[in-house]
Amino acid sequence: MTGFNRQKTGSRAIGLLSGMALGAIGLSQAPEATAGATFKIDDTKWVSVGAGLRTSFRAQESAAGAGAEKWSNDFNLDNIRLYINGQIHKYLKVEFNTDCQTCGNGGEVRVLDAIGKFEVNPYANLWVGRMLVPAERREMNGPFYSAVYNIFSAGTPFEPSDYNLVIKSDGTSAGSFGRDDGVTFWGAAFDGRLQYAAGFFRGLRGGANVDHNILYGQRVAYNFWEVEKNPGYYTSGTYYGKGGDILTVGISNQYQEDGAGRGFTAASGADPAIPAAAGSFRGTTVDLLMEKVLPGGGVVTFNGEYKNYGISGNAYNQSVRDSEGTDRSTQFSMFEGNAYDVSGMYLFPQKIGIGQFQPFLRYVNVSPSTSSTREVYEAGVNYIIDGHNAKIFASYQYGDLLTKGINYKSTATGDDVSQMMVGFQWQI
Repeated sequence: MTGFNRQKTGSRAIGLLSGMALGAIGLSQAPEATAGATFKIDDTKWVSVGAGLRTSFRAQESAAGAGAEKWSNDFNLDNIRLYINGQIHKYLKVEFNTDCQTCGNGGEVRVLDAIGKFEVNPYANLWVGRMLVPAERREMNGPFYSAVYNIFSAGTPFEPSDYNLVIKSDGTSAGSFGRDDGVTFWGAAFDGRLQYAAGFFRGLRGGANVDHNILYGQRVAYNFWEVEKNPGYYTSGTYYGKGGDILTVGISNQYQEDGAGRGFTAASGADPAIPAAAGSFRGTTVDLLMEKVLPGGGVVTFNGEYKNYGISGNAYNQSVRDSEGTDRSTQFSMFEGNAYDVSGMYLFPQKIGIGQFQPFLRYVNVSPSTSSTREVYEAGVNYIIDGHNAKIFASYQYGDLLTKGINYKSTATGDDVSQMMVGFQWQI
């Protein structure tokens, strides 16, 4: 069993950028991450293991109970992941990752990724199984490789594959944690500057998707300065200056006919002739990463994201009832409207103690077409010990996105409140 350092360009999954076995780190890898352990079988076969943990404390104003003025005090196990990666042939690899999904309710260890990989050359490769659906940078970073800890719960709306924490077939799920079952073709051209990924996935299971239409997902990114070096089609929200000067623009799109709306769950006495009230989902995002290493060694990082989501032909207000008058409908109410998320940070070059301080500012605006606008302001600091492998985070947030959340009904209400957070992230 041997462990060794990754290349500075980083790796989300083992051995994607090198013939050697690099340590497995699940969602997306980043610079200077350290492998867990690798079992070398022969010159072409190996297996590696790793793990990742994210845990946090949150205190929110007026959230301790109905009408209460007290602050809530919540300790959370956000993620605990185990990573297993391997290579069985020069061109064939496998990735298997787990996560403690529904951690807040005690937690169940479930399959996160299960990918068979055909990787032949930089231009065209194929992954099959359960994997990330090509989407905007935030999804491709995942929680472990985003520049900001609280990137999802106080961020822009979710993709269909992130709508539910667990995969179900009752019209309320299109995947889990940004993953879905399908295939993805990916590669890069022009010396790696133009990077692409295109996939076909199950998408919404049951419910409104009565015709079993598949979901299409695509992402194209162009690197204007240094080329981002990540395995596959994964990304990182920052490289802490180790990747050089970065300026990358990405465009992603997802589409599924009958990918949103009300469906019909058959039951005893149900009338199968009652139609679903379905709408076709389309989600388009433009994202930007700019990272500049300054002469003194400090690093400026800017992340920006704009989303435009649309649903055509949908009718959310229709109930679907069986012959006995019981409402048997299921709901997949995807966001429709515009949203954006911008953040800027500066990594001080000086090491204080065992790490470096990285203060940041962030603003998120979500404007549903069916509900009121909500926003959040955030100011915080990261303490970077070992890149994405070891860091501590603290921030203050203020806005009504914290109370309205993902309720996009016309009746949604919520006050501007404050929230304090402290987070810890370790990986090996």
